[in-house]
Amino acid sequence: MRVAFYAPMKPPDHPVPSGDRHLARLLLQALRHAGHEPELVSRFVSRDGAGDPTRQARLRTLGEKLADRLIRRFAARPPQARPEAWFTYHVYHKAPDWIGPRVADGLHIPYIITEASSAPKRAGGPWDIGYRGANAAIARADAILTLNSDDWDCLQPIATPPVLHRRMFPFVDAAPFTSAMARRGNLRDTLTRDAGWPDDTSILLAVGMMRAGAKQGSYEQLAAALPQLSGENWRLLVAGDGPQRGEIEAMLEAAAPGRVKLLGALPADRLAEIYALSDILVWPAVDEAFGIALLEAQAAGLPVVAGKARGVPDIIGSGVTGLLPPAGDPGAFAKAVQRLIDDPELRGRMGSAAARRVRAKFDLPTASAMLASTLNTVSIARPAP
Repeated sequence: MRVAFYAPMKPPDHPVPSGDRHLARLLLQALRHAGHEPELVSRFVSRDGAGDPTRQARLRTLGEKLADRLIRRFAARPPQARPEAWFTYHVYHKAPDWIGPRVADGLHIPYIITEASSAPKRAGGPWDIGYRGANAAIARADAILTLNSDDWDCLQPIATPPVLHRRMFPFVDAAPFTSAMARRGNLRDTLTRDAGWPDDTSILLAVGMMRAGAKQGSYEQLAAALPQLSGENWRLLVAGDGPQRGEIEAMLEAAAPGRVKLLGALPADRLAEIYALSDILVWPAVDEAFGIALLEAQAAGLPVVAGKARGVPDIIGSGVTGLLPPAGDPGAFAKAVQRLIDDPELRGRMGSAAARRVRAKFDLPTASAMLASTLNTVSIARPAP
């Protein structure tokens, strides 16, 4: 099936990496894996992070004009080259979809949203225009795939029956991580030798962009937890980069002098290797819907210690594939990390369980099957004219 793909918050080919960009790329990969033909039809970014009603109104007007232009462009194509469904990734009050519903109506094709959320507290406030625009798109949707279990309670009153709602778990392509796991011993030996670390060093790993807001908040909580770890046989690797790198680097070094090694932003193949040679992923996950890094780590056979909040418990089996201390409690976070440092057998069991669980529930083929089934269902319900 030919699928028009759009990500109003950040297009999949945006130059700045982020979890949103990464998941958009994974969704395109999953659609192709399912045998469909996705086409990125717009790079229009509708996001207003400041709560500026004037800007939101301009974005709405521009989005509607772009939608009309797309309708004309698609109508000029031969029928066999037109989109048969519209697929939007990530709709909420800061990044509404002003294009997809209008084009879907113009072409009489199904409209599908993956990861939508609605925040009633935004009604009447500085994001009111974006809030109403997001809600209008949600109400138009033929299918909504929720990635976070917290979202549906607020979506359900808006979604218009007979909307198809399915719970879709976040996912990764586990294959590169499985491949890296097979080389764990050699990768680990190389790192410890080059770094001058003892062979029995417990290697902790944090992966996250270094930017203000929630990401920096996670680094701050991690820095607060590190001095509470005991023993001399652990080190911390940090993969990530961004505008706050200098500040975060200084903060982590002050928290654990001589024990932190910053790796910067890494290409995907090298990051898979870093996951595989590490022992524990440590990430407080402040205000994260779920966290792709938490899934990637588990795919590479790492147990995870993360704050128990939002969608994190959906993807980490507490006591099975990792430990989930209360969110916002660096002391409890440190105790959970210490438990895994002190018990190699436990972290080995959790890591093995994590890799199996990702392959069974959070891998690319599972997501592809969900998307294929959804597209088939809504196409039958809303046949092309």
